[in-house]
Amino acid sequence: MLCEIRDLGFHQAELSHGIRVVLVPGILKAIEEGIIQISSVHNFCPLPSSVQHAAPNLFQPSAKKIGERETWLRYSRQTVEFAKSVGAQNVVMHSGSVDFPFLSPKPAIADPDASESARQKAIDKLRKKASTEGTATQRVIDGYRKLLPFATEHGIRLAAENREGILELPLDDEFPHFFSHLTDTSAEGFPMGNRKLHYWHDTGHAQLKQSVGLIEHRELLESVSDKILGFHLHDVDDEGHDHQIPGTGTVDFSMIREFVRPNHTLVAELSPRLSREDVLRSRNYLLEALG
Repeated sequence: MLCEIRDLGFHQAELSHGIRVVLVPGILKAIEEGIIQISSVHNFCPLPSSVQHAAPNLFQPSAKKIGERETWLRYSRQTVEFAKSVGAQNVVMHSGSVDFPFLSPKPAIADPDASESARQKAIDKLRKKASTEGTATQRVIDGYRKLLPFATEHGIRLAAENREGILELPLDDEFPHFFSHLTDTSAEGFPMGNRKLHYWHDTGHAQLKQSVGLIEHRELLESVSDKILGFHLHDVDDEGHDHQIPGTGTVDFSMIREFVRPNHTLVAELSPRLSREDVLRSRNYLLEALG
């Protein structure tokens, strides 16, 4: 797998949340032989041994049950340890979601044809449940406060990814407020030093949210520009399918370029349905578009 990625012209790779335990020996061998470097790892990686498919939301820091939150913390720590073992510096994180057992506001929010009043009522319902102290968002913050010191001890930086799911946290326009709880001080009020949470921008996720009128892609990037650690780069076609060849869809990569810095990690996150030629085309486009 890693040899093929190298042969496509990539000198680094991100290990995704679909990496099974049986792949680990081969990964370590490829790194030891200098075939490729690992830039980043996506939580959870490798997968729990009983799981055979990508499952980044298998356990969530926002869960009401303490057992699930503790399991999230345990496997997240394992991901941090694995990241260190493969020489990666960054771990990309999902940050849970808001749970609505009944009458979820998601359908009304996702429907651009719904009346403005109906959509706003649904958004207000989501925002209230996500933002109230002691609820889902606070549980996520508490989880990161436990994980960040562990990551720092291992020389790993954590980055929260913007998500395509409407109910996933943090809500896009609340990223700055969310980061304010995880930048300078710990839960006890002691200095955290470099124990802070960063941001990972997914171009496709943001574009999907923009397409249904929930955010403005540029405004989201402007609000978190000083927290960006890396990018997942892919395009979205007119039918709303993401992980497409960059430059063929609706994402404005000339705008994205304004926010890319030399120290950022750039990952082409492409659909497995794309051909080898499509991957090469994507790589060449990104090199040209992002300088």
